[in-house]
Amino acid sequence: MIKVVIIGSGNVAQHLIKAFAKSAIIDVIQVFSRQKKAVTSLLDSNKITDNFNNLAEADLYIIAVSDDAIAKVSSQLPFENRLVVHTSGSVSLDALDKKNRKGSFYPLQTFSKKAEVDFKQIPIFLESKIETDFELLKSMAEVISEKVYKINSEQRKALHVSAVFVNNFVNHLYQIGNEICIENKVPFEVLKPLILETANKVMSLSPKEAQTGPAIRNDEQTIASHLDFLSDENQKNIYKTLTQSIQNNGKKL
Repeated sequence: MIKVVIIGSGNVAQHLIKAFAKSAIIDVIQVFSRQKKAVTSLLDSNKITDNFNNLAEADLYIIAVSDDAIAKVSSQLPFENRLVVHTSGSVSLDALDKKNRKGSFYPLQTFSKKAEVDFKQIPIFLESKIETDFELLKSMAEVISEKVYKINSEQRKALHVSAVFVNNFVNHLYQIGNEICIENKVPFEVLKPLILETANKVMSLSPKEAQTGPAIRNDEQTIASHLDFLSDENQKNIYKTLTQSIQNNGKKL
């Protein structure tokens, strides 16, 4: 059995706890959480601690906290020469305290507490300083996912930036679209088939090939009409920026 301690109780931590619980070779022996109630439904209360000095001895410690907290948490660990990894896409291994062996265990997915995910389909990107540590991480990752990759910090950051564009920014555009629908008393639900088709197209076409709309067609009258329709300056600025970006990209075709 591979003994694992998870430090954190947010979305990523909770989904990892659930995924590891389905494995016969991974044992989450402890979770560190300042808010014990956040994980009491996922494991026995005697496996939860809020004191770093009470951390159990394990084969692997996974820090699943916000990016800004990784360095501080790592520095507070009261032991040396153990394998400590974080789950961040953008934080380098240098953020982890040098007193322990370092690595990353980055699942590339958007996690929400109430939304179940199929971990088998989630890509997991691994990095470590020592080859034997990588082999341990790989053996664990392959238990819960069919898509496991070795990666360096710069590549991981590139993936994370790309993910922000295709996930976080796109979802914000959904929010803007929803607000425009609400303001004009039309149901957002009627856009959902379009959202699904747009996502499905990039499964078989490149994003450049899949691009449609007034910007790529240089339909200036429609663009001007849309800008005239929008009264919110933030929405108008976003529309202008994205339109210009699409048109600039189109010139490279």
